[in-house]
Amino acid sequence: MPANLQNKLKLLLRVPRLTRRRMMCAMAIAVVADGAQLLLGPFGWVFLVQAIDVIAAVLVSCTLGFHWLLLPSFVVELIPIVDMLPTWTACVAAVIVLRKKERRAAIDV
Repeated sequence: MPANLQNKLKLLLRVPRLTRRRMMCAMAIAVVADGAQLLLGPFGWVFLVQAIDVIAAVLVSCTLGFHWLLLPSFVVELIPIVDMLPTWTACVAAVIVLRKKERRAAIDV
C-alpha cells in the first residue's frame, strides 16, 4: 500500500482525545440530526433526510473519531419506518461509552 494512502487511512481512523466538549458536540449533532429527520421524514423529503445522515456521519466521525458502530446506524437510517427512531443519538451514546471503556482499559494497563 502506498505511503500516502496509509497516512490518509491513519488520519481517518485516528481516535481523538475524548473530552467533555467533544462528547457534548457529538450528542448535539446526533440530536439535531434525529430531530430534523423526525420533522422532515413524514413529508417524504427522502434525499434531504439521507443528506442529513451523511452529514451526521461525517461530523460525528470528525468529532469522536471513526467507529465501526457508526456504519450500521447509517445503514439503518435508510430503512423506511426505522429511520424515525433516534438511532444517531443512541449510536453516539454507545460510542462514547465504548471510548470511555477503552480509555479506562488503556490507563489500567
